[in-house]
Amino acid sequence: MFTIASKMVFSCFLVISLAACADDQQWPLFGGDTLHQRHSPLEQVTVANVKALKPAWQYQSGVKGSFQATPIVKNDVMYLSLPFNDVVALNAKNGTVIWRYEYDRITTREMCCGPANRGVAVADGRVFMGTVDGRLISLDAKTGDKLWDKDITLGQNGIQEKLSTIAGESLGEVSGTSGAGLNMAPMVYNGQVIIGITGVGYGLHLESANPDAPLGAVVGIAGKYGRRGFLAAYDMKSGEQLWQFDTIPSQGWEGRYSAKTPSGEVLPRDIKAEKANAAKFADAWRYGGGSAWSTPAIDHDTDTLFFGTGNPSPQMEGSSRPGDNLYTSSLVALDANSGEVKWFFQQVPHDLWGYDVASPPVLFTVKKAGKSIKAVGQAGKTGWFYVLNRETGKLIFKSDAFVPQQNMFQAPTKEGKIIFPGVLGGSNWSPVSVDESRRLVFIAGIHWPINYSLHQLDSTEGKPGIKYSSMSPLDNDERYGLLTAINLDTGHIVWQHKTQSPLLGGVLSTQSGVVLTGEGEGRLLALDANTGDVLWQGKSEAGVNAPPISYEIDNKQYIAVASGGNTLFGYPGGDFLKVWALP
Repeated sequence: MFTIASKMVFSCFLVISLAACADDQQWPLFGGDTLHQRHSPLEQVTVANVKALKPAWQYQSGVKGSFQATPIVKNDVMYLSLPFNDVVALNAKNGTVIWRYEYDRITTREMCCGPANRGVAVADGRVFMGTVDGRLISLDAKTGDKLWDKDITLGQNGIQEKLSTIAGESLGEVSGTSGAGLNMAPMVYNGQVIIGITGVGYGLHLESANPDAPLGAVVGIAGKYGRRGFLAAYDMKSGEQLWQFDTIPSQGWEGRYSAKTPSGEVLPRDIKAEKANAAKFADAWRYGGGSAWSTPAIDHDTDTLFFGTGNPSPQMEGSSRPGDNLYTSSLVALDANSGEVKWFFQQVPHDLWGYDVASPPVLFTVKKAGKSIKAVGQAGKTGWFYVLNRETGKLIFKSDAFVPQQNMFQAPTKEGKIIFPGVLGGSNWSPVSVDESRRLVFIAGIHWPINYSLHQLDSTEGKPGIKYSSMSPLDNDERYGLLTAINLDTGHIVWQHKTQSPLLGGVLSTQSGVVLTGEGEGRLLALDANTGDVLWQGKSEAGVNAPPISYEIDNKQYIAVASGGNTLFGYPGGDFLKVWALP
């Protein structure tokens, strides 16, 4: 008598190969499959029995820090990158360490964005990882021995300067202001390792005056701060660069001077003044920003790569960067073999709010007017899920707002303006999950109001006082998370589940109708995909702020997630990889 799992393996063998089918039952890619849907075909854990899940094993790395990695599981081995870029290979059935690679970080380089690494790529017996200090590394998948090590962030145009005063006035303790690193999990395609740099969208991150508040202010100052970002491909055997796409072009970066977003929202721009200043700031592209935060998705049928770009630099302050600042805050489609741009969709031209495209894109099919349209979707910091035609880049629709919205696309004031979503999102870097059979996308959302203020320093020695802006997350109880299910064909909300704190980490769905996401308080939640009802809670000593995965070994389904908290959000830290299964 066949079990469900054995039937799936048998049918998969008939169609393609047992090796490919084994990958389907495990977690071979950052997004789970080539469409990056983070949807597991496994059905052993169901809505009816999920409450019986028990801890199967756990791994403690000894490295505490923001732990955002997606584990990769291939051939019953789990490959996991740790904060500060150690990598471990574990027996995915019991957690036994097979090998551990210890990374020797270049400590003279300042990290832009903390110790987090979002995962590795595994292909052809190699493990690939980007590092927080700007290196791309290849390891032997069987031994953990280093095969090659390339520094890929040097020699780029622009500067990354640490600034803690304006006109001699101290701004306080500054963090997250300099350095370029690699946070995303790489993507391997056609013999290429594809990865992009982060930390180029310059903005000062100030520590909060209140020690109990997790976040201080983000400050935007006009000037030549930052550098331009890029996404590039490297030969997987040698590490030599094959192509590079600069997220700010040296020509045409000004764009059309758009008065509205592509979906119709009016922007507070003085287009006439921007054009008048264009010659004065002709080299703004050198410092233009556009970090690449999230792992690309690739359409294998058309060799098209989709990825999101970060905010322009300087962050929030547009006076020294006139124009639309292409291709920042955009979803970009490239030829995956050459890096040539096919199209781009700039969600927010001349972005003044930090609405970078941070959550990874996902591929699926939209059903509209009796037709099937190949689409790419992205959960914006703006609070909308954007659905575009995969071939043309044209907007099919944007969803209902999945978080509250107020005073969006408005300029800062001296009195301060309360806006949401703000620089945190919306949806931040958290990946969504798509269940095409149920026609649903599941999005982890953030509601955290921001005070957006304009500041003017007093004039000195006959010179006008410098203007700068700041975004300060409000230190009150008006923040929470929302897990939202949205219909893939209409964009309408089907259900929402509210959580105590903002959701940061990502979502997993399974074919059996179970949806999983983590909470900052140290819980992994399982919900009913059809209703949003909470079915089960798995507990951890640290915040669960990474994307969960599911895999199968010997006909047993496992649920796994990294749990290390998040300092910026105030979630308790730790060093855990937690795994659950049915008894």
